[in-house]
Amino acid sequence: MAMNGRERILKHLAGEPVDSLPLMPITMMFAGDQAGIPYGEYARDHRKLVDAQLQVAEKFDFDYVSVISDPAREVADLGGKVEFFPNQPPAIDEAEALLTDKTKLAGLKLPDPLAPGSRMFDRVQGAALLKERVRDDKLIEGWIEGPCAMAADLRGINTLMLDFFDDPAFVQDLMAFAVEMEVRFAKAQAEAGVELMGVGDAAASLVGPAIYEQFVWPKEKELVDRLHELGLKVRLHICGNTSRILEGMGRLGCEIVDLDFPASVAAARAAMGPDQVLLGNLNPVKILRDGTPDLVRETLATCHQEAGPRFIVGAGCEIPRGTPEANVQAMTDYARSHRP
Repeated sequence: MAMNGRERILKHLAGEPVDSLPLMPITMMFAGDQAGIPYGEYARDHRKLVDAQLQVAEKFDFDYVSVISDPAREVADLGGKVEFFPNQPPAIDEAEALLTDKTKLAGLKLPDPLAPGSRMFDRVQGAALLKERVRDDKLIEGWIEGPCAMAADLRGINTLMLDFFDDPAFVQDLMAFAVEMEVRFAKAQAEAGVELMGVGDAAASLVGPAIYEQFVWPKEKELVDRLHELGLKVRLHICGNTSRILEGMGRLGCEIVDLDFPASVAAARAAMGPDQVLLGNLNPVKILRDGTPDLVRETLATCHQEAGPRFIVGAGCEIPRGTPEANVQAMTDYARSHRP
Protein backbone atom coordinates (compact mmCIF):
# COMPACT_ATOMS: atom_id res chain seq x y z
CA MET A 1 0.00 0.00 0.00
CA ALA A 2 1.42 3.37 -1.03
CA MET A 3 2.29 5.89 1.66
CA ASN A 4 0.67 9.28 1.76
CA GLY A 5 2.85 12.33 1.33
CA ARG A 6 3.10 13.27 4.99
CA GLU A 7 4.08 9.77 6.01
CA ARG A 8 6.61 9.50 3.17
CA ILE A 9 8.41 12.72 4.16
CA LEU A 10 8.43 12.09 7.90
CA LYS A 11 9.67 8.52 7.56
CA HIS A 12 12.35 9.60 5.11
CA LEU A 13 13.56 12.33 7.45
CA ALA A 14 13.68 9.78 10.25
CA GLY A 15 15.82 7.45 8.13
CA GLU A 16 13.10 4.84 7.84
CA PRO A 17 12.25 2.94 4.61
CA VAL A 18 9.84 4.64 2.20
CA ASP A 19 8.09 3.47 -0.95
CA SER A 20 9.54 6.25 -3.13
CA LEU A 21 11.53 9.47 -2.96
CA PRO A 22 9.66 12.41 -1.42
CA LEU A 23 8.69 15.15 -3.88
CA MET A 24 8.82 18.72 -2.53
CA PRO A 25 9.33 21.37 -5.22
CA ILE A 26 8.49 24.97 -4.34
CA THR A 27 5.51 26.32 -6.26
CA MET A 28 4.17 29.85 -6.07
CA MET A 29 3.44 31.57 -9.38
CA PHE A 30 3.24 28.16 -11.07
CA ALA A 31 0.58 27.11 -8.57
CA GLY A 32 -1.38 30.32 -9.05
CA ASP A 33 -1.31 29.94 -12.82
CA GLN A 34 -2.37 26.31 -12.57
CA ALA A 35 -5.41 27.39 -10.59
CA GLY A 36 -6.16 30.44 -12.75
CA ILE A 37 -5.58 32.79 -9.82
CA PRO A 38 -3.77 36.12 -10.43
CA TYR A 39 -0.68 36.16 -8.26
CA GLY A 40 -1.60 39.38 -6.50
CA GLU A 41 -4.67 37.59 -5.16
CA TYR A 42 -2.69 34.43 -4.35
CA ALA A 43 -0.32 36.43 -2.14
CA ARG A 44 -3.02 38.45 -0.37
CA ASP A 45 -5.86 35.96 0.14
CA HIS A 46 -5.00 32.76 2.00
CA ARG A 47 -8.12 31.03 0.67
CA LYS A 48 -6.90 31.40 -2.89
CA LEU A 49 -3.39 30.33 -1.96
CA VAL A 50 -4.79 27.21 -0.34
CA ASP A 51 -6.96 26.41 -3.35
CA ALA A 52 -3.96 26.72 -5.68
CA GLN A 53 -1.63 24.71 -3.45
CA LEU A 54 -4.12 21.88 -3.18
CA GLN A 55 -4.77 21.82 -6.90
CA VAL A 56 -1.11 21.70 -7.90
CA ALA A 57 -0.21 19.17 -5.19
CA GLU A 58 -3.01 16.83 -6.24
CA LYS A 59 -2.37 17.19 -9.94
CA PHE A 60 1.34 16.38 -9.70
CA ASP A 61 1.25 14.19 -6.59
CA PHE A 62 3.47 16.44 -4.48
CA ASP A 63 3.99 15.19 -0.95
CA TYR A 64 3.43 18.52 0.74
CA VAL A 65 1.70 21.89 0.54
CA SER A 66 3.14 25.23 1.62
CA VAL A 67 2.07 28.73 2.60
CA ILE A 68 5.09 30.32 0.92
CA SER A 69 4.17 33.31 -1.24
CA ASP A 70 6.59 36.24 -0.86
CA PRO A 71 9.13 37.68 1.60
CA ALA A 72 7.19 40.87 2.32
CA ARG A 73 4.66 39.77 4.93
CA GLU A 74 6.70 40.70 7.99
CA VAL A 75 7.93 43.95 6.45
CA ALA A 76 4.37 44.98 5.61
CA ASP A 77 3.20 44.37 9.18
CA LEU A 78 6.13 46.38 10.55
CA GLY A 79 5.00 49.33 8.45
CA GLY A 80 7.50 49.01 5.61
CA LYS A 81 6.68 50.06 2.07
CA VAL A 82 5.53 47.13 -0.04
CA GLU A 83 4.26 47.41 -3.60
CA PHE A 84 1.52 45.09 -4.81
CA PHE A 85 0.82 44.09 -8.40
CA PRO A 86 -2.10 42.32 -10.09
CA ASN A 87 -0.19 39.28 -11.29
CA GLN A 88 3.33 39.48 -9.81
CA PRO A 89 4.75 38.95 -6.31
CA PRO A 90 4.71 41.85 -3.85
CA ALA A 91 7.97 43.77 -3.76
CA ILE A 92 9.78 45.58 -0.97
CA ASP A 93 10.90 49.07 -1.95
CA GLU A 94 14.60 49.10 -1.02
CA ALA A 95 14.89 52.79 -1.90
CA GLU A 96 12.52 53.47 0.98
CA ALA A 97 13.62 50.73 3.36
CA LEU A 98 11.94 50.85 6.75
CA LEU A 99 15.28 51.21 8.55
CA THR A 100 16.95 53.66 6.22
CA ASP A 101 17.43 55.51 9.50
CA LYS A 102 18.90 52.72 11.61
CA THR A 103 18.10 54.52 14.87
CA LYS A 104 14.47 53.51 14.28
CA LEU A 105 15.34 49.93 15.21
CA ALA A 106 15.35 50.78 18.91
CA GLY A 107 11.69 51.81 18.74
CA LEU A 108 10.51 49.05 16.41
CA LYS A 109 7.84 46.88 18.01
CA LEU A 110 7.50 43.18 17.29
CA PRO A 111 4.32 42.66 15.27
CA ASP A 112 1.54 40.37 16.45
CA PRO A 113 1.27 37.49 13.93
CA LEU A 114 -2.37 37.03 14.95
CA ALA A 115 -3.41 40.66 14.43
CA PRO A 116 -6.64 40.68 12.36
CA GLY A 117 -6.06 41.91 8.83
CA SER A 118 -2.29 41.58 8.99
CA ARG A 119 -0.33 39.77 6.28
CA MET A 120 1.29 37.52 8.86
CA PHE A 121 -2.13 36.48 10.14
CA ASP A 122 -3.23 35.75 6.57
CA ARG A 123 -0.37 33.21 6.35
CA VAL A 124 -1.39 31.69 9.70
CA GLN A 125 -4.95 31.41 8.43
CA GLY A 126 -3.61 29.70 5.32
CA ALA A 127 -1.84 27.12 7.46
CA ALA A 128 -5.00 26.46 9.45
CA LEU A 129 -7.11 26.06 6.31
CA LEU A 130 -4.57 23.68 4.77
CA LYS A 131 -4.68 21.61 7.98
CA GLU A 132 -8.45 21.50 7.76
CA ARG A 133 -8.49 20.44 4.13
CA VAL A 134 -5.52 18.07 3.78
CA ARG A 135 -5.75 16.55 7.28
CA ASP A 136 -2.81 14.14 7.40
CA ASP A 137 -2.53 13.32 3.69
CA LYS A 138 0.23 15.82 2.92
CA LEU A 139 2.81 17.54 5.08
CA ILE A 140 2.06 21.21 5.72
CA GLU A 141 4.98 23.62 5.45
CA GLY A 142 5.04 27.08 6.97
CA TRP A 143 7.45 29.82 5.98
CA ILE A 144 9.50 32.54 7.66
CA GLU A 145 12.45 34.71 6.66
CA GLY A 146 15.95 33.99 7.91
CA PRO A 147 17.93 36.58 9.87
CA CYS A 148 20.11 37.81 7.00
CA ALA A 149 17.19 38.03 4.57
CA MET A 150 15.03 39.92 7.05
CA ALA A 151 17.89 42.29 7.90
CA ALA A 152 18.29 43.00 4.18
CA ASP A 153 14.54 43.52 3.77
CA LEU A 154 14.44 46.05 6.60
CA ARG A 155 17.70 47.87 5.93
CA GLY A 156 18.16 47.42 2.17
CA ILE A 157 20.54 44.78 0.83
CA ASN A 158 23.25 47.19 -0.32
CA THR A 159 23.21 49.19 2.90
CA LEU A 160 23.34 46.02 4.97
CA MET A 161 26.48 44.89 3.18
CA LEU A 162 28.19 48.11 4.31
CA ASP A 163 26.79 47.76 7.83
CA PHE A 164 28.74 44.54 8.35
CA PHE A 165 31.88 46.68 8.29
CA ASP A 166 30.62 50.08 9.41
CA ASP A 167 28.39 49.10 12.34
CA PRO A 168 28.62 45.42 13.29
CA ALA A 169 26.85 46.01 16.61
CA PHE A 170 23.80 47.33 14.75
CA VAL A 171 23.78 44.27 12.50
CA GLN A 172 23.82 42.02 15.56
CA ASP A 173 20.88 43.91 17.06
CA LEU A 174 18.97 43.87 13.77
CA MET A 175 19.38 40.12 13.33
CA ALA A 176 18.42 39.51 16.96
CA PHE A 177 15.19 41.43 16.33
CA ALA A 178 14.59 39.34 13.22
CA VAL A 179 15.02 36.08 15.10
CA GLU A 180 12.57 37.11 17.83
CA MET A 181 9.98 38.15 15.25
CA GLU A 182 10.34 34.99 13.19
CA VAL A 183 10.11 32.68 16.20
CA ARG A 184 6.80 34.32 17.13
CA PHE A 185 5.59 33.97 13.55
CA ALA A 186 6.67 30.34 13.43
CA LYS A 187 4.93 29.55 16.72
CA ALA A 188 1.65 30.91 15.39
CA GLN A 189 1.99 28.82 12.23
CA ALA A 190 2.88 25.72 14.26
CA GLU A 191 -0.21 26.14 16.41
CA ALA A 192 -2.26 26.36 13.19
CA GLY A 193 -1.04 22.96 12.01
CA VAL A 194 2.39 23.40 10.41
CA GLU A 195 4.93 20.61 11.03
CA LEU A 196 7.79 21.73 8.77
CA MET A 197 9.07 25.32 8.76
CA GLY A 198 10.72 26.70 5.68
CA VAL A 199 13.37 29.33 6.39
CA GLY A 200 14.32 31.52 3.45
CA ASP A 201 17.64 33.31 3.96
CA ALA A 202 18.54 34.30 0.40
CA ALA A 203 20.79 37.23 1.32
CA ALA A 204 23.14 34.84 3.13
CA SER A 205 24.49 33.65 -0.22
CA LEU A 206 25.80 37.15 -0.92
CA VAL A 207 28.18 37.36 2.04
CA GLY A 208 31.54 35.65 2.16
CA PRO A 209 32.32 32.76 4.50
CA ALA A 210 33.98 35.00 7.11
CA ILE A 211 30.94 37.28 7.45
CA TYR A 212 28.63 34.28 7.30
CA GLU A 213 30.43 32.60 10.22
CA GLN A 214 30.68 35.76 12.30
CA PHE A 215 27.23 37.28 11.81
CA VAL A 216 24.80 35.03 9.99
CA TRP A 217 25.49 31.48 11.12
CA PRO A 218 25.07 32.14 14.87
CA LYS A 219 21.67 33.74 14.31
CA GLU A 220 20.57 31.03 11.87
CA LYS A 221 21.63 28.46 14.46
CA GLU A 222 19.66 30.20 17.21
CA LEU A 223 16.62 30.34 14.95
CA VAL A 224 16.86 26.67 13.98
CA ASP A 225 17.31 25.60 17.60
CA ARG A 226 14.28 27.60 18.71
CA LEU A 227 12.19 26.20 15.89
CA HIS A 228 13.14 22.73 17.06
CA GLU A 229 12.06 23.71 20.58
CA LEU A 230 8.62 24.43 19.09
CA GLY A 231 8.52 20.87 17.77
CA LEU A 232 9.06 21.94 14.18
CA LYS A 233 11.25 20.37 11.55
CA VAL A 234 13.25 22.85 9.49
CA ARG A 235 13.87 23.27 5.77
CA LEU A 236 16.63 25.77 4.98
CA HIS A 237 16.37 27.51 1.63
CA ILE A 238 19.15 29.88 0.58
CA CYS A 239 18.89 31.05 -3.01
CA GLY A 240 22.03 31.62 -5.04
CA ASN A 241 25.55 30.26 -4.92
CA THR A 242 26.13 28.83 -1.46
CA SER A 243 29.27 26.91 -2.40
CA ARG A 244 31.46 28.76 0.10
CA ILE A 245 29.12 28.30 3.08
CA LEU A 246 27.96 24.70 2.57
CA GLU A 247 29.81 23.34 5.58
CA GLY A 248 28.22 25.93 7.84
CA MET A 249 24.76 25.23 6.46
CA GLY A 250 25.28 21.58 7.27
CA ARG A 251 26.16 22.40 10.90
CA LEU A 252 22.84 24.12 11.54
CA GLY A 253 21.01 20.86 12.18
CA CYS A 254 18.18 21.45 9.70
CA GLU A 255 16.22 18.39 8.68
CA ILE A 256 16.32 19.50 5.04
CA VAL A 257 18.81 21.72 3.21
CA ASP A 258 17.70 23.04 -0.19
CA LEU A 259 20.42 23.56 -2.77
CA ASP A 260 20.04 26.13 -5.50
CA PHE A 261 21.55 25.11 -8.84
CA PRO A 262 24.85 27.09 -8.63
CA ALA A 263 25.95 24.90 -5.70
CA SER A 264 27.07 21.35 -6.47
CA VAL A 265 25.14 18.50 -4.87
CA ALA A 266 28.35 16.49 -4.70
CA ALA A 267 30.12 19.36 -2.94
CA ALA A 268 27.25 19.71 -0.48
CA ARG A 269 27.35 16.03 0.33
CA ALA A 270 31.10 16.18 0.89
CA ALA A 271 30.77 19.25 3.10
CA MET A 272 27.73 18.15 5.11
CA GLY A 273 28.38 14.45 5.56
CA PRO A 274 26.23 11.42 4.75
CA ASP A 275 23.24 12.07 7.01
CA GLN A 276 22.06 15.53 5.92
CA VAL A 277 18.94 15.36 3.74
CA LEU A 278 19.52 17.39 0.57
CA LEU A 279 16.82 18.73 -1.73
CA GLY A 280 17.37 19.99 -5.25
CA ASN A 281 18.91 21.19 -7.34
CA LEU A 282 17.62 21.43 -10.91
CA ASN A 283 18.31 24.71 -12.71
CA PRO A 284 14.76 26.10 -12.58
CA VAL A 285 14.98 27.92 -15.91
CA LYS A 286 17.52 26.10 -18.09
CA ILE A 287 16.50 22.56 -17.12
CA LEU A 288 12.99 22.73 -15.71
CA ARG A 289 11.31 25.47 -17.71
CA ASP A 290 13.29 25.36 -20.95
CA GLY A 291 14.39 21.72 -21.00
CA THR A 292 12.63 18.49 -21.90
CA PRO A 293 11.12 15.76 -19.71
CA ASP A 294 14.07 13.51 -20.57
CA LEU A 295 16.53 16.20 -19.52
CA VAL A 296 14.64 16.72 -16.25
CA ARG A 297 14.81 13.02 -15.45
CA GLU A 298 18.47 12.73 -16.44
CA THR A 299 19.45 15.72 -14.32
CA LEU A 300 17.49 14.43 -11.34
CA ALA A 301 19.26 11.09 -11.70
CA THR A 302 22.59 12.88 -11.43
CA CYS A 303 21.44 14.84 -8.37
CA HIS A 304 20.20 11.62 -6.77
CA GLN A 305 23.46 9.83 -7.48
CA GLU A 306 25.53 12.67 -6.02
CA ALA A 307 23.30 13.07 -2.97
CA GLY A 308 22.87 9.39 -2.22
CA PRO A 309 19.88 8.03 -0.29
CA ARG A 310 19.34 11.15 1.86
CA PHE A 311 17.70 12.99 -1.03
CA ILE A 312 14.40 14.71 -1.81
CA VAL A 313 13.29 15.58 -5.34
CA GLY A 314 12.93 19.29 -6.07
CA ALA A 315 14.26 22.18 -8.11
CA GLY A 316 16.99 24.61 -7.13
CA CYS A 317 14.34 27.20 -6.38
CA GLU A 318 10.71 27.90 -7.28
CA ILE A 319 9.24 26.11 -10.30
CA PRO A 320 9.07 29.07 -12.70
CA ARG A 321 5.93 30.41 -14.26
CA GLY A 322 5.58 28.96 -17.76
CA THR A 323 7.18 25.60 -16.97
CA PRO A 324 5.60 22.90 -19.20
CA GLU A 325 3.38 20.50 -17.29
CA ALA A 326 5.24 17.59 -18.90
CA ASN A 327 8.48 18.73 -17.26
CA VAL A 328 6.86 18.91 -13.82
CA GLN A 329 5.30 15.50 -14.41
CA ALA A 330 8.80 14.21 -15.20
CA MET A 331 9.83 15.19 -11.67
CA THR A 332 6.89 13.24 -10.31
CA ASP A 333 7.70 10.25 -12.50
CA TYR A 334 11.28 10.19 -11.25
CA ALA A 335 10.30 10.48 -7.61
CA ARG A 336 7.64 7.80 -7.78
CA SER A 337 9.83 5.36 -9.70
CA HIS A 338 12.85 5.60 -7.39
CA ARG A 339 13.53 4.76 -3.78
CA PRO A 340 16.20 6.46 -1.70
